Amino acid sequence: MPVLNRIAAYAEEMKGWRQHLHANPELAFECHNTAAFIADRLREIGVDEIHTGIAKTGIVAIINGSAEGPTIGLRADMDALPIEEITGKDYASTIPGKMHACGHDGHVTMLLGAAKYLAETRRFAGRVALLFQPAEEDGGGGQVMVQEGVMDRFDIKQVYGIHNAPNIPFGHFQTTPGALMASVDTAFVYITGKGGHGATPHDCVDPVVAVVGMVQALQTIIPRNIYALDEAVLSVTQIHTGTASNIIPEEAMFCATIRCFKPDVRAMLKKRFYEIVEGHAAAFNVTARIDYDWGYPATINHPDEAAFATEVAAEVVGPDAVDGNSNREMGSEDFSYMLEARPGAYLFMGTGPGAGLHHAAFDFNDEAAPVGASFFARLVERAQPLP
Repeated sequence: MPVLNRIAAYAEEMKGWRQHLHANPELAFECHNTAAFIADRLREIGVDEIHTGIAKTGIVAIINGSAEGPTIGLRADMDALPIEEITGKDYASTIPGKMHACGHDGHVTMLLGAAKYLAETRRFAGRVALLFQPAEEDGGGGQVMVQEGVMDRFDIKQVYGIHNAPNIPFGHFQTTPGALMASVDTAFVYITGKGGHGATPHDCVDPVVAVVGMVQALQTIIPRNIYALDEAVLSVTQIHTGTASNIIPEEAMFCATIRCFKPDVRAMLKKRFYEIVEGHAAAFNVTARIDYDWGYPATINHPDEAAFATEVAAEVVGPDAVDGNSNREMGSEDFSYMLEARPGAYLFMGTGPGAGLHHAAFDFNDEAAPVGASFFARLVERAQPLP
């Protein structure tokens, strides 16, 4: 794989970093040990500034180039997932119930590898801001970093990120201008009726029947209210109620994940969700309380920056391994908040065959780290060349 020669020389060191991070996963904003490890590596690398405690455990590190110029941001998420690992690897998670099942350990490693190269060579103008972000999986750490002013504080003009992609060919890059990943909203619905004996339903107000009606009716929103070419997903993912076969319960609940790409579609989905749940509650004589969590917005690449990132990826891995007009997907990403704040782009990088993201058998492919690091490094040199 055509990676930068200097970064190829870091491969074993990067492998050690990644496997240490993999063995020591942390969740959400509680990435204290992860942040300390990253800060130690940054000091060894010789970056010019290290700013800690951003979004609780996030880090922004600055590398100065060899001439005046703007600041480009490169982001890596740091947090793991609440999953019990089953890989059996020597470096498997040492923390019960937690593992790096999404490859954020690899993302950190790629950015550290790029940082080491950029701090050594400094063949660029301006500055690089390395954004190590907590709480991508839960909590919206990207939003918090933006709200805490990192874009203005460090005068970041554009921002880029990579996500590893198992089962896409190794070293292949995919992205697209415009919407790449969907927004995500989550609805929790709590139904209250009147419980009683299963043999006397006429003396009860059955929340189970109400939930069944609501769930079925909600599936009509997308085919009957959303334009057929505006992709959207509404999946009911939990239903909880009841304690015994002969008891009609007093309460029931269900939750749903709701995903799309356009703000007007997003608003329509919420409107119809409320109308259907509240209408069915009246029809079934139950009460319904809806907690509708307005989550991450769609991840929308800026066209010029997406095209530029595609060019850079083609320099690193060859044009045949880059798809600059890939399909978008219904997953979500809080890098979306950074793209709302500044121009930039997000890309997927193939890591070859393996267990999928968020699977207990997932493991980041260490051979991919130098490829991602080379992309980041070349991106900086191309975006901010020396005069």
